[in-house]
This record gives sequence, structure tokens and C-alpha cells, in this order.
Amino acid sequence: MSPRHYLQELLQQAWAGLKWLAVIGPMAVAVGSACALFLWSLDRATETRFANPWLLFLLPVAGVVVGYAYHWFGKPAEGGNNLIMEEIHQPGCGVPKRMAPLILISTVITHLFGGSAGREGTAVQMGGSIASSVARLFRLEAHAVRILLMGGIAAGFGAVFGTPLAGAVFALEVLAIGQMRYDALTACLASAMIGDWTCHAWGVGHTLYNVGYMSDGMVPTHFFHLEAVMLAKVALAAVAFGMASYLFSELSHAASAGYKKICPYAPLRPAIGGVLVIGLVYALGTTQYLGLGVTSPDPEHVTIASLFTTQEVHPTAWWWKLVFTVVTLSAGFKGGEVTPLFFIGGALGNALAGLLGAPLDLFAALGFVAIFAGATNTPLACTIMGIELFGAANGVYIAVACFIAYLCSGHTGIYLAQRVAVSKYGRVLLPPGATLRDLRTPKPPPQEKPAEPKGDP
Repeated sequence: MSPRHYLQELLQQAWAGLKWLAVIGPMAVAVGSACALFLWSLDRATETRFANPWLLFLLPVAGVVVGYAYHWFGKPAEGGNNLIMEEIHQPGCGVPKRMAPLILISTVITHLFGGSAGREGTAVQMGGSIASSVARLFRLEAHAVRILLMGGIAAGFGAVFGTPLAGAVFALEVLAIGQMRYDALTACLASAMIGDWTCHAWGVGHTLYNVGYMSDGMVPTHFFHLEAVMLAKVALAAVAFGMASYLFSELSHAASAGYKKICPYAPLRPAIGGVLVIGLVYALGTTQYLGLGVTSPDPEHVTIASLFTTQEVHPTAWWWKLVFTVVTLSAGFKGGEVTPLFFIGGALGNALAGLLGAPLDLFAALGFVAIFAGATNTPLACTIMGIELFGAANGVYIAVACFIAYLCSGHTGIYLAQRVAVSKYGRVLLPPGATLRDLRTPKPPPQEKPAEPKGDP
């Protein structure tokens, strides 16, 4: 290529980038601001629940209110994250504007009354809804709409967790297993950075986690070396993380089907889930598995933060958080799965560290991101998230945990609209363009065509 043509291409790319920035910038600022409002509201709701434990008894009523709100006003928005993915794969009617306020309010309600849920789903849905509205405003073509929706996902994810690099890669990686779309690379990175910056500009911070293992040995970085025994322990734990990811996804889908069978009328299903959550609280005699699980005013409670600092091993905490979350979200309460997955993974890592004689803080961190990698089929994004949250000192161990957990989670996940572009196992042939939902739906056996009657000779 001649220097002249090279410069012409650079100028064309620069002009296209400026035009995209004019669209992406306001969108990402709006998403970051929405995430800041959401995180602030979530903190207030959590504080109110801690101060008023009796609110738990209103969880079934709150669930019915959310159920009827979606039944009357938000039916198109019920698809949630899956709807956004479907719109990216094949743009249709767009993501409804009402999705953003509905998911924000309903998620805050879930946490105010004690449901076990997260926040990633809310951020992604707000990002997709706002991005779709901006796409309509600018009357973008289908290809541009796809890129903007991916930017909305990146902005929401990056802002809500304070991990812009992971947010950008997550938006590129989550759509199809084994494949990434590089046409949206710069758009997703810019969106995630602007969204995260905007959220911080509003004064909203994020929880900090400290992993002391190997931190001193990484200064300077060329002193880093892999320990064979530790690597073997990490790999063994990663298999368990992958299996736990599979268990969470499959139990969630099975519980959703069970709720539909017991109560065909969707708005009333959350009432059943609310009653079950109350029953679980009284059966176990603790409220430590309600809400996000990041912090608690009760020092005796297991929290995500405590899993990194305490020397006490909690062998069953991961299982009970999994049960509370499946019961809550499968019933129709709104929120995300990811923060509960952080708790589940951190607690399982804590338990495995005690069993394997490994550092508790390191294995809590590995479980934190690895079980997320397995449940969402995004090992690269989760590896980057681990480095952003915990530092690069244990980056190789984080990558090993995420990659193995991804492989061991099978062809399942929490997002049924996710496509399988490349099989995790090379010899397993899957239908081209199949989604995880397609793989779960048994296909009827092919029927033989009736023999045509023979004519007279």
C-alpha cells in the first residue's frame, strides 16, 4: 500500500471514529449516569433492609407487584439480557425504552425486600435500552445498531463493576461462544471507559478486594514464577468451579420450568418464590444469604468481603447462596446473576482452599471470576476482570482458573440467547448458529415421507 492510500485510510478511519464518538459519547454518559443512580439506590435499599428486617415478610407482595408491572407495562422487556442479544444477532423491533426504568425499579424492590439477586443484569439491560433509544434517535442502520447495542452492554458492565476493560471484552465475547466481533472493538472500549468514568464522576465507588498472595513477588514482574504444586491446585479447583457453573445454570433453568408448571400465571410466581425465601431463612436461622452479599452489618455473616480477609473456612456457604439465588431469580424477581455468582465462587474457593491447603484470599479471588466465566462462557473477559479487581500478580492463575472452568461448564449458561459459534469440544458437532436455548430444546425425530401411490403400469 502506498503512503498516499495509507494516509487516506487513516483520515477516513479518524473521521468515522469522530462520528461514532458523537453517538457513543452521549449514550455512554447516559448509561454511566443510570448505573450511578442504580448503585446509589441499591445501597439505600440495602441499608433500609438491614435497618428493618421485617421487610422480608413483604417479599411475596413485592414480587407480585413486580410481576404485574411487567405483565401490564413491560411484556416486551421481559426477555431481559436475552432480548438484547437477540436484537444484536438479528435486529427487529428494538429494545423497548421502558426496559431501563422497569429493570432499575424492580431490581431495587427485589433488594429492598430481601431477594437474593445481583446487579449486572440491570446494568446490561439499562445499557441496551438506552443504546436502542439512541439508535432510533439517529436512525442508524442495522449494522450500526448492533455495534451501539454492544457499546451499551460494555458501558453498563464497565460502570456497574468499575472494570472498563472487562466490560469491553465482555460485550464482544458474550454474544457467541468461541467467537468475538472485532468490528465493535473500539466502540465497546470507548463506551466502557466513558460509562465507568461517568459513574465515578457522580461520586459512586466500588468495593475493593485485596489479594495478598504473590503481591510482593511481582515487583518487578520478571521475578514472577509459576509454582507447579500451586498450579495443580488451581487447576483442580477450576474443575470444581466449572461444575458449579453448570449446576447453577441447570438448576436455574429447571427451577424456572418448575415455577411455570406449578403456576402458569406469571405475575403470581414471585409470590411463591418469596414464600420459599422466607422459609429458607427460618430453616437455616440466618439472613446472610439475602441481597447482594457484598457486606453486612453483622460481623458473623459470611460476605464476599469477608471471604478475602477471614481465616475461617465456610464449606457450605456457596451452596446456600446458590439455592437462595436460584429460588429468587427463577421465580421472576429482577436483578442479575453475576454478583451472587461472585459470592458463590468466592465461597467455594474459600472452602476448596481449606481442603487443598491453599491461600484463602487467592482461591476466593479465583472462584470469584472463574464461576462467572463458566456460567457466562466469557473466559477472556473474566480473566481481565480478575486482573482489574485483584491486580496482575496472579494473572496466570486467574487465567488458568477461568479457562478450565469455561471448558468444564459444558454447553450451557445463564444466557440462553447466546450462540455456539465454536464447540468447546472439537469433536462435538453442533448445528450452525444454534443458541443455548436450541440445544436445550429436544427436536422431534424426522418423519418419513409417506410412500407415493404407484400408478397403473
